[in-house]
Amino acid sequence: MSNESTANMSEVHWLMDMFQSVDVGLVVLDREYKIQVWNGFMENHSGLPPFEVRQKSLFEVFKDLDKEWIIQKTDPVFVLKNRAFTIWEQHPHIFKFKNYRPITSVAPFMYQNATFIPLTNTRGEVTHLAIILYDVTDVAISKIELEEANQELKRLSQTDRLTNLNNRGYWEECLQKEFLRQRRNHNVSSLLIFDIDFFKKVNDSYGHAGGDEAIIHLAKVLRMNLRETDIGGRYGGEEYAVILTETDAAGAKIFAERLRRMVEASVVKYNDFEFQFTISLGIAEYSDDYDSHQNWIECADKALYFAKQNGRNRVEVYNHDHHKDAPID
Repeated sequence: MSNESTANMSEVHWLMDMFQSVDVGLVVLDREYKIQVWNGFMENHSGLPPFEVRQKSLFEVFKDLDKEWIIQKTDPVFVLKNRAFTIWEQHPHIFKFKNYRPITSVAPFMYQNATFIPLTNTRGEVTHLAIILYDVTDVAISKIELEEANQELKRLSQTDRLTNLNNRGYWEECLQKEFLRQRRNHNVSSLLIFDIDFFKKVNDSYGHAGGDEAIIHLAKVLRMNLRETDIGGRYGGEEYAVILTETDAAGAKIFAERLRRMVEASVVKYNDFEFQFTISLGIAEYSDDYDSHQNWIECADKALYFAKQNGRNRVEVYNHDHHKDAPID
């Protein structure tokens, strides 16, 4: 054998040795998707040695593969001779290998990036395709955990700690968006504002901790009544607000009356005490006369003021002619 032939054989040997030992997957498929090369990475993670899979259809060996997606991804590689890539954000994995890394043991399977490479013969025809598979589980889990942490921080920044309802800043931001939406579309929405009647007596009788229990209790009753499209939040102190989208004043009053009756009938249990309280509620339906969302709040507040003036434990709907000169508590 010539020196050149020996060198070529050695080079092939080194390449095969490298492909077997690198920490990436290497699969070579022919145009019928029959496996031609299956390196050590693939053997270690699948449990299948090369002699068991060679010349077998990839889709017969791995019946749970997303066949349609793989063909859609590889067809252009065969036809156009262009490389293709996929990342775990688009497709978490090609082969559903179990994840054994201790650092990312929270992941049940390996997240994978992949490169699809056309392999040509001496005439430049694409006869085979190589899939190079990268284990990116560590990167994927770190990014997922960071996104989850950011989502939790966002949630906390929008949440009132005592009631777990939306806080004043967030629901008012939602109200401003709803106000602008109504200005564009001229649909219907209502704002409901309510608070606990004689809340100072609750604090005086049961202490501030008892008052907090009343606030928490009212928040629970409110959550029981909210629809998916409603946006409820704490306005401040013992006062709450609800944006009732696609709801006119009549519909808002039905919602408010149901809430009022449930609160009146319920009992707050705090230490050895049991007590009850009532609420007063004010409603303002959106009007094109409002020049800002703050104006909308003012009108709902005026309706709440009249509910208290007229005996408390009642619902009042804002009327521009009757309530325009009402003071704001």
